[in-house]
Amino acid sequence: MAALAWLLIPVAAAVAAALWGSWAARNRKVGDVAELAGYERFRAAMERRDSSASSGSDAA
Repeated sequence: MAALAWLLIPVAAAVAAALWGSWAARNRKVGDVAELAGYERFRAAMERRDSSASSGSDAA
C-alpha cells in the first residue's frame, strides 16, 4: 500500500502540470483587444493634450 502512495505523488504532480500547462497556453485574444483599445484612448488623450498645450502656451 505504501508503494501506491509513493506512486500517487508523481501522478498527481503530472496531472497538476498538465492542467497548469493547458491554462498557461490558453487563447488570450480578448485581453489584447481591451489593452489595445485602452492604449488607443491614451494616445488620443495625449494628442489632445499636446494640441491644447501648444496653442495656449504661445500667449505667455
